[in-house]
Amino acid sequence: MSNSVLTNNLGFPRIGAKRELKKATEAYWSNKIDSNELLETASALRKLNWNTQKKAGIELIPSNDFSFYDQVLDMTCTLGAIPSRFNRNQNTTDLDLMFTIARGLSKIGTSNDKATYASEMTKWFDTNYHYIVPELTSNMDFKLASTKIFDEFQEALSEGIKTKPVLVGPVTYLKMGKVFGDDASSFDRYTLLDKMLPVYIQILQKLEEMGAEWVQIDEPIFSLDLTKEELEALTKTYKVLAGSVNKLKLMVANYFGEIRENLAVFLSLPVSALHVDSVRGRKEIDTVIESFPENKILSIGIVNGRNIWKNNYNDSLSVLEKAKSTLGVESLMIAPSCSMIHSPVTIANESKLDAELLNWMSFATEKLDEIVTLAKAISGENVQEKLDSNKAANDSRNSSTRIHNKAVKERSAKISKEDLERSSEFEKRRQIQQSSLNLPAFPTTTIGSFPQTPEIRKMRALLRKNEITQKEYDEFIKTQIQDTIKKQEDLDIDVLVHGEFERNDMVEYFGEQLDGFVFSRFGWVQSFGSRYVKPPIIFGDVSRPAPMTVEWTQYSQSLTDKPVKGMLTGPVTILQWSFVRDDQPRSETTKQIALALRDEVVDLEKAGIKVIQIDEPAIREGLPLRQSDWPEYLEWAVDNFKLSASGVQDETQIHTHMCYSEFNDMIESIAALDADVISIESSRSKMDLLDAFVDFKYPNEIGPGVYDIHSPRIPNIDEMEELLVKAQNYIPKEHIWVNPDCGLKTRRWEEVMPALANMVEAAKRLRK
Repeated sequence: MSNSVLTNNLGFPRIGAKRELKKATEAYWSNKIDSNELLETASALRKLNWNTQKKAGIELIPSNDFSFYDQVLDMTCTLGAIPSRFNRNQNTTDLDLMFTIARGLSKIGTSNDKATYASEMTKWFDTNYHYIVPELTSNMDFKLASTKIFDEFQEALSEGIKTKPVLVGPVTYLKMGKVFGDDASSFDRYTLLDKMLPVYIQILQKLEEMGAEWVQIDEPIFSLDLTKEELEALTKTYKVLAGSVNKLKLMVANYFGEIRENLAVFLSLPVSALHVDSVRGRKEIDTVIESFPENKILSIGIVNGRNIWKNNYNDSLSVLEKAKSTLGVESLMIAPSCSMIHSPVTIANESKLDAELLNWMSFATEKLDEIVTLAKAISGENVQEKLDSNKAANDSRNSSTRIHNKAVKERSAKISKEDLERSSEFEKRRQIQQSSLNLPAFPTTTIGSFPQTPEIRKMRALLRKNEITQKEYDEFIKTQIQDTIKKQEDLDIDVLVHGEFERNDMVEYFGEQLDGFVFSRFGWVQSFGSRYVKPPIIFGDVSRPAPMTVEWTQYSQSLTDKPVKGMLTGPVTILQWSFVRDDQPRSETTKQIALALRDEVVDLEKAGIKVIQIDEPAIREGLPLRQSDWPEYLEWAVDNFKLSASGVQDETQIHTHMCYSEFNDMIESIAALDADVISIESSRSKMDLLDAFVDFKYPNEIGPGVYDIHSPRIPNIDEMEELLVKAQNYIPKEHIWVNPDCGLKTRRWEEVMPALANMVEAAKRLRK
C-alpha cells in the first residue's frame, strides 16, 4: 500500500491566462482565421494546462475538460443528440455544427429560416456558467458522433501524460435537458438511458483500449432533490457502466452541495472512487467519512474551486486527519471542490493588485499547489514552511482593518421592514406612471447595452494605458451616446437607453466605484462560449462614496424628449457575479450593496430620471440547490432588491431584468420584488417561460424578449409578431412590453439595427 494520498483535479480553466481561446474563437467566427488555426490554439492551451498540472504534482490530471463552448454541448455532440432542425446528415459533428447549435446561424445575415434557431441556454446549477440545454424527444436515437474525448486523451499521451478523461454523467445529462414533442408532458426522459448507455459503454471501452486507467463521470445532481425514479436511474446506470469495463476505474463526482438523503445510493455505486464537495458540503463531511465503504477511494474536494481566497490549511487538515484515521491514506484523494473552470487561471500576472490583498488570494494554478501541499501534509511529508506561510496569510486577512467599516455596519443594522416598501400599491403607481410617461400600447425598449465596438474597446484600452486623457475619453463616450440616442429615436423606440458605452462590464463597472471591492487584471472566467467575465472581488464592507451613473444618465436624458432609463445592476447579481468574502453571511454583504444602490436610485430620481432599471439576472441562479433551503435565501434576496428600489416616489417606474432562468419555481418571489416592469428571456423557449406568469396571474407588467440576442441571426417581423401574439395568451395585452431577450453589448450594429427595426414594426402592427 502507498503511504501517499493521491492528488486529483476535476477540471482546469480552458480559456488561457490572457483569454487566448476567446480571441481565437471570435477570430474564427469573423473569418479572420480558419479552423486549423483555431484548433492549433486550442491544442496549445490544452498542452500548457496538462503540463502545468503535472509540474505542480497533480497525479490525476483531467482531459476532455476543455471546451469551445460548454461541456454539456460537447456531450450532446458526442452522443449524436443533434436536434433534427439542424438537418444533420453526417455521421460526425464538427465545429460549425456545434457553434450553430449554440448560436443559431453561424454567419451574419437576414435569413428567415427558422429551422436553425439556437438551442436554449441556461445556468449550470447555481453558477454563472451557462450550458446549451439538451433537447430530448421520445423517439430520439444516440450514436457515437465525436472523437473529441479520444483525440484529447491521445494528445495528452503524446505529451507523456496519461490523463483522466471527464464525461458529463448520463443521468445528469438527461435531468439537465428539456423534453420536446407532443408527448412531452407524459414522457419519462430516463427511458432514454437504454439507448444512451451503449454509447457510454462504447466510450469507456475505447478509452480502456487506449490505456486509460481512470475516467471521471460527473453527476452533480446528487446535490439536488431527487425522486425515487431518479435514484433508481443512477443505480441502474452505474451497475451497467461498471460491468462494461475490466481494469478501467470509474470515479463518480458530485459537487456544488450536500448529498443528504441521496448519500446511501451515492455510496453504494459500484465504482472505484467517489468525489464529494467538502466546501459546500462541510456540514456532512464527517458523516460521509464515517459511512464510506471500505472498497472505494474517497476524493475529498477540500480546496474551493469557486472562490479565490487561500485555503485555510489548519481547517482543511482537521477534516483530512479524520478521513486519514478512519479510512487510511490509501483510500484518499485530495481535490478541489469542483472543476476549476469557475476560477481564474493564475495570480502570477496580477502585478497591479497590492501585496496585502494578493497574499490572501489563490487562483486555479495556485490551488494546484494547495492540493499538493495538503496531500503531502496528510501523507506525513514536511511542509511546515508552507503551513506557516498559509497561517500568516489567513491571520493577516482576519485581522486587517481594511475589511470592516463601522458606519456601514451601523446603517445596515437599522434597516426596518418599512424601508423595503414603495409608498403605494402597483395599480395606483401604474396609473400615475401611465399619466406621467404617456407611452403607447406595447411600448418598446431595449435591455440596456448597445454594441461595444472595437473602437470603444480601443479607446478604453488607450485610457487604461494613459495614452489619452479622461477628458478625451469622456468626449468620445458622449459622441457614442449621442449617436445611439439618435439611432433609437430614428427607430421610434419608446423608452431609450444610453448604451452603457462607459461600462466594461455590468458588475465590474459598479464594483470599481464602490468601497470594499478590488479588481484583478486577468481574473477572467468563462460564462458561455466566448463570453468571459472578470468578477469583482468583495473583500470588505461595501459603501458608495459618490454617485456612479447619474452624470451619464442625466446627459443622455438631455438629448431627447423621450424617457431614458437609468441602468443599474441589482444587489443579488452584483453578489452572485463577484468573488465574495467568506467571513460573513452573503445576505449581509448583499444588504450593504443594496444600500449603496438605494442611494444611487434616489439620486437618479432627483436628477429627473423617470424610469430606472435594476437588473437581477442572477436572482434565480442564487437559489440554493435544495428546496428546503430556498425560503431563507428568497426572503433576503427579495428584501434586498426592494431595499435598493423602494426609496423613490410613485411616479418613478422601476424595471428589472432576468435572463435564461426557469421562473416557475420562484414566481411568487419574483412578484414580491414589486418591480413595475420585468423583462425576461423568452424567445429561445418560444414564450413557454410565460407559463409560470399566467398560472400565477402575475400582476405587474412584463417584457417577454422577442428575439435571441446571443445569436447573430436577424429575426423577421412576422416571427416576432407571432411571439407577441402568443404572449397575449399568457399576459393581458395592456401589460406587455416589447424588447430583446437581453443586452446588445456583444452584437454588431449591422445585426442590431435591422433586428430592432423589425421589433418596433412588430409592436406597431399589434397596436393596429
